[in-house]
Amino acid sequence: MTSAAGDLRYYGGRAVSGSLARDLDWEVRERELRHAGELPRRREAVREQPKVRTAARVQVREKQHLSVLSAAGFAAVAAAAVLVLLSYVQLLEISSETVALKTQLAALETENVTLTTQYEQMYDLATVKEAAEAAGMSKPSASQVYYIDLSDGDRAVVYQKEGPSVLSRLLSSLHHGIYAVVEYFE
Repeated sequence: MTSAAGDLRYYGGRAVSGSLARDLDWEVRERELRHAGELPRRREAVREQPKVRTAARVQVREKQHLSVLSAAGFAAVAAAAVLVLLSYVQLLEISSETVALKTQLAALETENVTLTTQYEQMYDLATVKEAAEAAGMSKPSASQVYYIDLSDGDRAVVYQKEGPSVLSRLLSSLHHGIYAVVEYFE
């Protein structure tokens, strides 16, 4: 049996002892070994070519016609933009009206508190008693209080005046007739 360290494996034409990890610098070392005894090569100077400027050729495009669909699309986008702007204007107006109504509501709530306080003061018993005494009113005495007894049940009595006699009705009619004739001739 051989040990794992002594086991030689061949990888890419060279022997590897035990590890298959890549040696990234092996190509550089190989090249240096191959050219170890040689003189460095002279590189030929690269001649610079004279730069020749060429005038840019102007390309003229043909006149393109405007598509009906693109014009309609542009008009639709413009109309939508105008509608959006108008909706923002309406929103601004509504919000300013809302602010004005809120300030008016606050003023009305304050006025409501004031009027409610005045109303409660008007119906204060002490104030009513003072006003009644100032007008000459007083509490009723026992002789001024009447009680009605309704324990007998429901019944009503109707009193009628007796009608005038036939003679009094005849005289009354005659009087009215004479009065009407006299008034007619005057």
